[in-house]
Amino acid sequence: MKLLMGNEAIAYGALESGVVFATGYPGTPSTEVVETIARLKPEVFAEWAPNEKVALEEAAGVAYTGLRALVTMKCVGLNVAADPLMSLAYSGVEGGLVILVADDPGPHTSQTEQDDRYYGKLSLLPVLEPSDPQEAHDIIIYAYDLSERYRVPVILRTTTRVNHTTANVEVGEFVDLKRKPVFKKDIERYVRASMEGNRKRHGWLNETLRRIEEEFNSMPFNRIEGRGRLGIIVEGAPYGYVKEVLGELGEDFRVLKLSTPHPLPRELVLGFLREVEAAIVIEEGAPFVEEEVKVAAYEARLGVPIYGKRTGHLPLEGELTPSLVRNALLKLIGKEAESYEKPEAVRLAESLAPKRPPVMCPGCPHRGSYRAVLDALRELRLGRYSVPVHGDIGCYALSLLPPLEAIWTEYVMGASISLAGGQSVVMNRKIIATIGDSTFFHNGIQPLIDAVYKNLNVLVMILDNRTTAMTGHQPHPGTGGSETGRRFNEIDIEALVKALGVKYVRTVDPYDLKATREAIKEAMKVEGPAVIIARRECVIPVIRRGEVGEPPVVVEDRCTGCKACILLTGCPALVYDAGTGKVRIDPLICTGCGLCNQLCPFDAIKFRDELEG
Repeated sequence: MKLLMGNEAIAYGALESGVVFATGYPGTPSTEVVETIARLKPEVFAEWAPNEKVALEEAAGVAYTGLRALVTMKCVGLNVAADPLMSLAYSGVEGGLVILVADDPGPHTSQTEQDDRYYGKLSLLPVLEPSDPQEAHDIIIYAYDLSERYRVPVILRTTTRVNHTTANVEVGEFVDLKRKPVFKKDIERYVRASMEGNRKRHGWLNETLRRIEEEFNSMPFNRIEGRGRLGIIVEGAPYGYVKEVLGELGEDFRVLKLSTPHPLPRELVLGFLREVEAAIVIEEGAPFVEEEVKVAAYEARLGVPIYGKRTGHLPLEGELTPSLVRNALLKLIGKEAESYEKPEAVRLAESLAPKRPPVMCPGCPHRGSYRAVLDALRELRLGRYSVPVHGDIGCYALSLLPPLEAIWTEYVMGASISLAGGQSVVMNRKIIATIGDSTFFHNGIQPLIDAVYKNLNVLVMILDNRTTAMTGHQPHPGTGGSETGRRFNEIDIEALVKALGVKYVRTVDPYDLKATREAIKEAMKVEGPAVIIARRECVIPVIRRGEVGEPPVVVEDRCTGCKACILLTGCPALVYDAGTGKVRIDPLICTGCGLCNQLCPFDAIKFRDELEG
């Protein structure tokens, strides 16, 4: 028995299944799975890929040889991997292949609340979903067995609460299957250029899914509990909420606990519906199971009422909670919904606590990059709202907040460059794109190629902080680092950009505001694509190594209390003291980046060597 987070439990289950290859792209709430595998068994090739498409294709190559592989990603990552997913379903696999996709109802850390169970329906692949960490551990072991017996990839869909909940988990021994990789040539199976072969594989896949559905009717992770005239069909994390509230309602319910949203075990579901007067479907995300259950009931000519998200008993948006489940069940039995009142102590604490919006860390190099962009546009006499500044996925998205308010857009990996490229054509002016180093490798190279090919008038700022910072400092091709300590090659971003044909390429230190600002001003005058690489390591690993610089100090007789340093940077290490009417620097969190030193209009912020001089 071990106390494990859901992601850790999944990693244990994968290692107990004999996985030899684990990959993916880091993205909350899935990241810890690959990291845990790398920590627990470094001999497993558990390394990050530049994006989810590459990860799935690499893992498929491994599974073709009869070995077991795992791919992990967050919800939107499956959009990137959707292209190979569809064809991979037709070819199938020899060794077990599990695709872990972590959905994010809420959403807590994602662009959307998309429900990736629909990808199972679209690709004709089975989807499994656990309800807690123990089941996550157990179900991935079953998933590998299922994958190999039917020779298809299996999608393991989780949600944030399962990924990040911690619980006691019974685990077993790690397994070495001692298989040797063998890949046999099979044109009809592996070559999608054969139209006749594709039709045959489609038929094979449909028949395989039908057989899997038969198995799901009696598999151990689907079960019926309790007795009652009213039925609850529940899937995933909300099963815990149902268990929590059932004892309080004074009403008996018959519960069908599902772990197989696709294919729906119709025989099991229809048998359940025949035993109840009405049923409600409780699930996280879209009304996926609800719709499948209603179709099954209609085709079987069952008149039992079926409720859920589509009937307004549960919300279509946001994450479910025990109180939402409770009120849905109260509505089902004809009772008034109950309002949740926060305890007085909680309400008092919330009223007294100051609002703390997310903020870039003290010393974050992105702060200097965006400050330089805004200042350069001002010095070029370009209005703040006349030149779009596109953002991308990463910590630098925080530049949307005051006082910088720099980026205008941010929604998918690499889109900053594509958006800028398209707008440069119709707006007939230089447009700015800002993108992180990991995001650039993920999906930024292709739109930059297009900008070079079409000579689009864009300025691409690659904010190279030498890591994948937002998800916990994972390595990427530009760092040369490895999750397991293997030696990899470091891809030189500047050399890569020049090789793509970009004529204007400059590398600057975003802590040097003047140099960065001048490079931006120069690049804005270049016709065609220009690239500036703003390179400075993320400050968090610098702090961990104890390598931060010495904080500057405020010279009080020069400080006028104008707050320019605060208003221009938003650095949390700068504090206005209402008592003295001066600014002070918090030495406990200041990292000595020097931006405030460069921006103070009264030369009131000095480093020690400047004071001594």
